[in-house]
Amino acid sequence: MIISEYVRVLKARGWMKRNMPFLYSWHAYVGYELDLYEAFRKPKTVEEAAKELSLKEDLLERWVDVGLAIHYLKRTSKEQFKTARSFMLPSSKKDPRSTGVLLKEMMELHIPTLLSYPKLMQTKSKVKQTFDHQQHGPVVAETSALLEQVAYPKIAGLIKKNSMKKIIDAGCGHGGYLKRLSEVFPDLQMTGIELNDQVAKEAGSRCTSCSNIKVECADALSYQPQEKADCVMINNLLHYLSPETRIALFRQMALWLTEGGMISVITPIQHSRHGKQFSSVFNSFFAAFENLYPVPDEEELKIIADSAGMTITDFRPVVKEGGWYFLTMERIGD
Repeated sequence: MIISEYVRVLKARGWMKRNMPFLYSWHAYVGYELDLYEAFRKPKTVEEAAKELSLKEDLLERWVDVGLAIHYLKRTSKEQFKTARSFMLPSSKKDPRSTGVLLKEMMELHIPTLLSYPKLMQTKSKVKQTFDHQQHGPVVAETSALLEQVAYPKIAGLIKKNSMKKIIDAGCGHGGYLKRLSEVFPDLQMTGIELNDQVAKEAGSRCTSCSNIKVECADALSYQPQEKADCVMINNLLHYLSPETRIALFRQMALWLTEGGMISVITPIQHSRHGKQFSSVFNSFFAAFENLYPVPDEEELKIIADSAGMTITDFRPVVKEGGWYFLTMERIGD
């Protein structure tokens, strides 16, 4: 009996230690949402910050206590506190490139969905959740923009190496790739296609100063470009498409290409050499929605390429921790 109780305590302590990292994510998420790290950039009392931001003082005090315990905040005097380790923390919510958008998606979308698994797994009606593109599309577009930082050099290198003249971005989000490419390739003609009307309008607004970018609200499955392109980009989009629809889309996109044209893809890969933990969690999240689908594995991508009359010419990780890969498919020829 004594041994049994001791084992139970050991297990409990073990789970407490394993859940410790959640405190860091929770604190950073709250700090990002309310811009608290910016508020405490200069030493300030809890009372001063609460009045300045119209927050409940007792709850803010608890957040500060956690911040002190995990060293995200430091005490500068008996009553004043200041943000510490700024390099590790998300920047202000006003910063469009803040890593806080990733925390927002994780805390407001991913974790609640994963916590719904017991209920979803037990339901006899087999009803799943429905991903609301209008509600979550803008946040997902912002988090996708973070991936641009590491993926952009590979796309830019592909364009430069092959002297491309025209490209199409299928599912362009907020147009981050297009805008960055426009700065380096002012003569490159680019078209962004975005299904979500709200996201398409935002992309058009952000790219309004770029004369070589055109953004259209359209469904890529039925889209017909006026001119053929040298490259079609499809980034972080495959989980919105069923395996059958993926084949149909790539066949359609292959028709948009000039001879020798290419399709560049950025997507998480399941059962990949890198990032297996995250790709498996991505798939767990996607499986909870009736209108989202598991990310492909390498074998499925080969089948997709073959069905579209293309061959995979490059396949490499861009974010190893998350299992995100960059690959290119080249049109074999007519």
